[in-house]
Amino acid sequence: MSELKNINGHFCESDYEYALISFLENEGWVYSAGLNITREYKRDVLIIDDLKDYLNNNYSDLSESEAKRLIDSIKLVGAETDFATLHKFYKWVVDGFNFQLDNGETITIDLINFEKNKTTNNIFKVINQLSIEYINNGKTENRRPDILLYINGIPVCVMELKNPADANATIHDAWEQITIRYWRDLPHLLHYCPLACISDGVKTRLGTVRAPYEHFYAWRRVNSEDKVSTLPFEETMTMVKGVYAPERFLEIFRDYIYFQDTEYDRNEVEIVCRYPQFFATRLLKQSIIKSVQDGTGKGGTYFGATGCGKTYTMAFLARQLSLRCTDIPEIGSPTIVMIVDRNELQKQGAKLFTKSTEFLNIGSVNVVASRKELRQELGLRQSGGFYICTIQKFCDRKDDLIGLINDRSNIICFSDEAHRTQLDHSKKIQFSKDVDENMKALISKPYAKVLREAFPHATFVGFTGTPIAETYQTFGDEIDRYTMDQSVADGLTLPIKYHPRIAKVLLDENKIKEIEDYYKVCADEGATFEEIEKSKRAMSSMDIILGEPSRLDRLAVDIHDHYVSSCENDPTRVQKAMIVCSNRQIAYALLQKFKEHYPEWFVEKKTTGDIEVSDKELKELIPMPFIAMVSSVGSNDSEEMYNYLGGVTNDKRSEKMDAAFKQDKSNFRIVIVVDMWITGFDVPTLTYMYNDKPLQKHMLIQTISRVNRKYPGKEYGLIVDYIGIRDNMRTAMGLYGGDSSIAPTKDDVEQATVIFNEQLNVLKNLFTDFDLSPFLNPNEDPAKRYMMLAKAAEYVFASDENLNMVSDDGKKVNKVSFKTYFLKTTRRMRSAYDICQPSGELNENESALAQCFMAIAGFVRKMTGTSHIDADTMNKNVAQMVEEALKYTKVESILESGVEEDIFSPETYERLIDVKMPASKLELLIKMLRKQIKEYQKVNQLAGKKYQELLDATIKQYHERRKHLSSDEAGIAQNETTDEIIKNATEQALKILQDMQMDRESFRKIGLTFEEKAFYDILIDLRDRFSFEYGEDKNINGVIINNKAKELAKEIKEIIDTKSSFADWLNNQNVRNRLKFDIKVCLIKNGYPPEYSPEVFSKVMEQAENFEKYERG
Repeated sequence: MSELKNINGHFCESDYEYALISFLENEGWVYSAGLNITREYKRDVLIIDDLKDYLNNNYSDLSESEAKRLIDSIKLVGAETDFATLHKFYKWVVDGFNFQLDNGETITIDLINFEKNKTTNNIFKVINQLSIEYINNGKTENRRPDILLYINGIPVCVMELKNPADANATIHDAWEQITIRYWRDLPHLLHYCPLACISDGVKTRLGTVRAPYEHFYAWRRVNSEDKVSTLPFEETMTMVKGVYAPERFLEIFRDYIYFQDTEYDRNEVEIVCRYPQFFATRLLKQSIIKSVQDGTGKGGTYFGATGCGKTYTMAFLARQLSLRCTDIPEIGSPTIVMIVDRNELQKQGAKLFTKSTEFLNIGSVNVVASRKELRQELGLRQSGGFYICTIQKFCDRKDDLIGLINDRSNIICFSDEAHRTQLDHSKKIQFSKDVDENMKALISKPYAKVLREAFPHATFVGFTGTPIAETYQTFGDEIDRYTMDQSVADGLTLPIKYHPRIAKVLLDENKIKEIEDYYKVCADEGATFEEIEKSKRAMSSMDIILGEPSRLDRLAVDIHDHYVSSCENDPTRVQKAMIVCSNRQIAYALLQKFKEHYPEWFVEKKTTGDIEVSDKELKELIPMPFIAMVSSVGSNDSEEMYNYLGGVTNDKRSEKMDAAFKQDKSNFRIVIVVDMWITGFDVPTLTYMYNDKPLQKHMLIQTISRVNRKYPGKEYGLIVDYIGIRDNMRTAMGLYGGDSSIAPTKDDVEQATVIFNEQLNVLKNLFTDFDLSPFLNPNEDPAKRYMMLAKAAEYVFASDENLNMVSDDGKKVNKVSFKTYFLKTTRRMRSAYDICQPSGELNENESALAQCFMAIAGFVRKMTGTSHIDADTMNKNVAQMVEEALKYTKVESILESGVEEDIFSPETYERLIDVKMPASKLELLIKMLRKQIKEYQKVNQLAGKKYQELLDATIKQYHERRKHLSSDEAGIAQNETTDEIIKNATEQALKILQDMQMDRESFRKIGLTFEEKAFYDILIDLRDRFSFEYGEDKNINGVIINNKAKELAKEIKEIIDTKSSFADWLNNQNVRNRLKFDIKVCLIKNGYPPEYSPEVFSKVMEQAENFEKYERG
């Protein structure tokens, strides 16, 4: 290979080009310069000599005329469009080219050998600067791609490079060359060449020749066991080894480039896998093969972050199972059943897979409407086929009870968003007022068992972005993971920013007393303790507070103001918003508040009028309001809300709203939701989420991930939080954003099973003389089952036996009533049941008995309150009093919010003074101080440390005084003492705040910059600490100034500015050493200290490095 070139001592683009070529050579590609390639015409892009050599080596029986005809067919390949030609030729390469011999026989020619001796039977070449002619407006021009990769004389990948040393040369420029200039000028090259790579030596990205810029991605793993690296300088080598090693390249080229079916070529969809999809597919395939051969039925769980492309991973996996497992008899050509949890995902799946029959190569792709249809379809075939159905097909039906659908072993079930199917359909016991319906649903089965009964010999694979413990028990171990932080680092999804705001609510103490008095009256009139407690829980629930009318009024105004002002910052970009409410009633009430304040948002229009819309786009839009609520309907909804949501046509209305919200230019910009659209709903323009709903764990991650999709001009998604989910969000991010796993261990399940059996045996002993069989028989008459439950509950009430019960912590033994003993034992059993039941390991009898006792416990709890005053009656009466007791104040931004605020501004200080509750004021003040001290310390380490010590001493003193508060003091006296302690601590903290503010501003009086004063402070401090004289302290206008130290501080700061301006000296040891030397010379030259002291010098350097980190960070 040609040696690296050097022009005037500068590293240029050609240097990087030759460096990359050398890396490719090391992997097995043979280099040839473009000038040395023999072509008949300069317009030619095929290397005919290589193609002839390949055919001679692999198809030696071809006659000369046959070989010529074959090559001519390749040269003249064409279709209706350039993209259709690319797709057509790609199919020739990966599926084989059907060629008719001179004798009329048709054979399949593999233009690339993907099977035997792949690296020796193919010719791999890397070519640079191949000049290719084209004609534009009658004039002959030429273009020279930087690097072209050829296999058997066919170009398969184009690489465009930019100079790593030129900050102005970007990979976006490289992308434009391929996707604009080459498609315009060299389409005859791209007819053969599906892949593209763009690189500047730091960023190296893989994509297709038709992919948007944002769909070019780094490749961050060479092998599946490697750790993911996000270091930019590793991108090039990881790409070369992970993609372009010849055998790996053939694997990706053959099975991981996706085109829609030929009839959809007009859409021009061409996608190459990303590295997480590639490795997940490989690992899942291996796991499925092992599961099928071992007969475990658990193919594994793939944990892929929301928005990372799990649906395409399923497509790549389906192709592997269809085409690359024919040598495994147990699989052969499998049937794939894709199970989704709701219609939205079914439609999404259908949208992709029904257009992918050629890629999947598995037969027809069908969306099945019922379990009966699925049974019939599977019964008609022994292999192949791809079926998409919802989990509801596996729920009990009167006319088609759950049971066997097909018992073939070559059925592979993909469960999309497996955490939701697991949660929703591992049913819990719930009592309804309709006794007959309730009886029919009393005995339920875990999801794993439902699936196993439908497909007893199938293999199940779970795909989820937010797994729960039960997911792993149903589908098996985690096979691979791709977390949210990796997704953001790779640019697949956007970062999510968090802005907490609190809608504060205070309680009227007089009203609270009135409510308590009411409950006492209810107790006197016969209401039970359990009913009163139940009512209190309901009336103090979050929904009561969140739905307070004046709170919603302020919430609507705050959301409006925030949204409008945010959109004004970027008026040309579509920015949609979602408001998440706690329940449907609150959501509808909030919608009405918007209508009161902003009626113009409810005028139905096709578009907002402030963006350009073409005539074609306008025809596709329908008139919509600016804001609307989307939700299911409830049978007890008010008439107004029921009709607004569409009533019996709710499904059609929801579909209409769905389509409109996904149209970028629709007038429909803000949606209010409760449960709909917060999972599996992708709208790239969705930028803001206003959350007013308690969320946690997997549901929290699913919800906030709605705003992380990429869209041109969108830099991040923003969560505006009105309820305080920060801690829950951090917990959830710990689970789903990093490397931690929530999969239960085998020991967890075994231990839970032991506890379950222990508690179940206790319960069985309690009912030794009681016949439970009517309940255990699901075919029994519902009336008999109901009577059995009623009698069992009566049996519990009738017993006057007292039993010894060990407390939950195991430290005490108490005598309790039979009823209490039964209820607590049932609760303990259920806790263990919820862990071991999803695995499907419990037998039918154990599961049925457990659910029987849970049903009896439910009956007992219902029968506990038998007076005419029940919880519902009390709730109705108390609700109005609670509403009156709630006094809404205003929406407030939390000071420690992640949104930068100047806490030394007069406005913030005044707001702090206005806080009326002493403990809250102190807490906020301490948070403010901690934050500002941390910021101050970044620049001035010495001052920051000083104020941190003062704050720590204040806090310690506060806690010490609180701790020694006499336990004998009580009531008003104690409260007054506590208030005095808080007041003193607050005054001290405020003084620290004021002193620090004055200290921060003092640099102006001294005549230094803010940064120079940091060095001035350390020079004065070291002088005083080590007791040496330096300069003279003078009082100038009330400020002590040492001019000699002042000038030295300026000189040190100038040295750092000069040296660090051209290099990151903290990470460059040579520069760092030089800088140390220059500062040391400066100190000695200025006689600081009078006698050389390594410790003094070290402290000055410490401040210098601290300052530099701040400057660069």
